[in-house]
Amino acid sequence: MAAAERLICASADLPEGGKGWRFTVDRFGRETPAFAIRHRGRVFAYLNECGHVPAQLDWMPGEFFDYSKLYLVCSVHGALYAPDTGRCLGGRCQGKGLKPLPVEERGGAIYLLVPEKQNGHSASP
Repeated sequence: MAAAERLICASADLPEGGKGWRFTVDRFGRETPAFAIRHRGRVFAYLNECGHVPAQLDWMPGEFFDYSKLYLVCSVHGALYAPDTGRCLGGRCQGKGLKPLPVEERGGAIYLLVPEKQNGHSASP
């Protein structure tokens, strides 16, 4: 199945270990919060939901990293996640990681890769 792409933001909008970029994705016919961050020179994107409960991670709009800039942190429970995999590293996420979204960076922009529609229904990331 081929994938379409949707522009998320300019590459310059994602500083290393800095503020993330918030956007939404269609999941099962519902707009769901998501975010992209840059970590160790690469861009990663996830649904903006803690692995423990469906609470948004950012402690202020776009602020996903902890103070060390090494981990993503849940604003509600303090659960820590690996920025490059979304894997739960500790806290109340109880081993449940973040749900990754496929992204690509090229030509100075970040794109969400969106599965093409099948039988009139879009597949959800």
